[in-house]
Amino acid sequence: MIRLTREQVRTVDRLAIERYGLPGIVLMENAARAVVEVAVRMTDGISQPSATILCGLGNNGGDGLAVARHLHNRGWQLSIQRASTGDRDWEGDARINAQIVRAMGMEIGACDPAALVDGRADVVIDAIYGTGLSGHMRAEGARMMEQYAEACRKYGAAVLAVDLPSGMDCDTGEPLGPIIPANETVTFVA
Repeated sequence: MIRLTREQVRTVDRLAIERYGLPGIVLMENAARAVVEVAVRMTDGISQPSATILCGLGNNGGDGLAVARHLHNRGWQLSIQRASTGDRDWEGDARINAQIVRAMGMEIGACDPAALVDGRADVVIDAIYGTGLSGHMRAEGARMMEQYAEACRKYGAAVLAVDLPSGMDCDTGEPLGPIIPANETVTFVA
């Protein structure tokens, strides 16, 4: 098994963009397609699969928004939640994916952990925090994560994590606060 640190992951992305001219939005698109493949496998045998996609405001959330586009095009029933406690908006490539999702007529709902239980999605896609999370979460983020984790446990939701389970430190594998437990995780690069 190959393990990369947060800095190594950033270096690989930077080299792909700077040295090879691969735009960040293309990296995000490729990540999304890999997540979709696993989501489809996780719901094999379900005639009309559904997903709740929890999107943070960084690149991990951008991956989740791109996943939403692909699943929408496959006819999935979707609920997309902007998993943030503040009023900031998406940035960079994640913003591009948010604009595309909105242009496709898809709704992006507010942070609502209780909706996970009510929605009864076949799979919850955790695209809140990725490899960039370092240091302990702020109190409001930790409360949000605990609510999402509790809702997933209460419902027994199958969770697919993008990069790593949200709340986990990329370098150490230790929790930086509450973690949404994942049944499957899709990693990139290694």
